[in-house]
Amino acid sequence: MSRSCMIANATRRAHHLSSRTLPLQTPGAQATGSRSLFSHALRCTDSSSSNDLQRCRQQSRITNSDHSRRAHKIPAARSFSSTPRRPKVYKTVEQAKARNRLGPFSWPAAALFLLAGIGMTFYFRSEKERMQRKRIAEMTKGIGKPKVGGPFELVDHNGNKFTDKDLAGKYALVYFGFTHCPDICPEELDKMAGMIDRVKERSGNTVRPIVISCDPARDTPQVLKKYLSEFHPDMIGLTGDYEQVKAACKAYRVYFSTPKDVKPGQDYLVDHSIYFYLMDPEGDFVEAIGRQFSAESAAKLISDHVGDWKGKLDKD
Repeated sequence: MSRSCMIANATRRAHHLSSRTLPLQTPGAQATGSRSLFSHALRCTDSSSSNDLQRCRQQSRITNSDHSRRAHKIPAARSFSSTPRRPKVYKTVEQAKARNRLGPFSWPAAALFLLAGIGMTFYFRSEKERMQRKRIAEMTKGIGKPKVGGPFELVDHNGNKFTDKDLAGKYALVYFGFTHCPDICPEELDKMAGMIDRVKERSGNTVRPIVISCDPARDTPQVLKKYLSEFHPDMIGLTGDYEQVKAACKAYRVYFSTPKDVKPGQDYLVDHSIYFYLMDPEGDFVEAIGRQFSAESAAKLISDHVGDWKGKLDKD
């Protein structure tokens, strides 16, 4: 066979192999593969022995496979992703800058947070005060024999009998004094008058003000009535004989130094405890209000206790 015929056969073989094994190559890769296959085919044609021809064909297949792998580069699998969330569009640059400065917070959210904090603070503070008042009231309640307060029998400034049973139904504000007191009693009774008016404004007619005289020899019902009318019309004056007054003072743990046997016209001084004793509608002791309280603070304390009361309360 002539050399030209062998070259033609090699060319046809190369084109046949290229079209069969590289169907998806690009034009440049296809041309490169064709030239490589043609050169192998030509070398195989020049081989004189059958063994050399067989090795040449195997080499051609290997070369063809390499070109196929290089030409057919399989792209990496794309990962699945859902539709991306559209970002918030701001109308102006200032809005975007303000959003970046404030982060997730806004002025309405900050105001709401502040109001909630203030409300919770006031709630827990008032609840704490209420629990303290409740604890004080429970601690001072008598178990068996009362610690402060108890049965007594006196007469009021109108000459009528008055006992501890007459205190029931309302809160009672009990004060011990006497009409000849030079300074402390007038000051405290002025404070008591202010307390009565303020409690009425806040809680209605829920407190019964009681003034028990520690000087029964001089403080008759008529004297008490005239004296207390100068401070407040709601005040109820109570007096009695020495033993009755002494029993009432002992029930309320009140100290007084009035002499027992006093001659008419005798001048003497009376020393006594200076407290307002707050009693609940059932006759139990609630709290002692000392001189450190002003009329306003004492009225607030009394009104708070009245507000905490869950039982029946007379407001007539």
